[in-house]
Amino acid sequence: VQLVESGGGLVQAGGSLRLSCAASGSTFRINAMGWYRQAPEKQRELVATMTSGVGVTNYADSVKGRFTISRDNAKNTMYLQMNNLKPEDTAVYYCWLIVSGNGYWGQGTQVTVSS
Repeated sequence: VQLVESGGGLVQAGGSLRLSCAASGSTFRINAMGWYRQAPEKQRELVATMTSGVGVTNYADSVKGRFTISRDNAKNTMYLQMNNLKPEDTAVYYCWLIVSGNGYWGQGTQVTVSS
């Protein structure tokens, strides 16, 4: 399974970005998916997750009401819509996928929010 992220960049506070994560390979049995982020000198933290099937979502408290995780099954792609971005959202964002019980990570995409 390969994950390729895109959509990061530099944005001013209050702005929006949409991250994409395209999956390829043996993605037949996806169990869950999500986004994590890692700021400099901090541990990687959960941003949002979504289960397979009905797609139950879960968000970190810090992004609730601002970020939305979604997916397009036909394109094997998941998204993270980020609105009202804050400087503290600056981090490398990683997509994450569990397929048949095995976890996979994307290469990461940098999001920088200027004040």
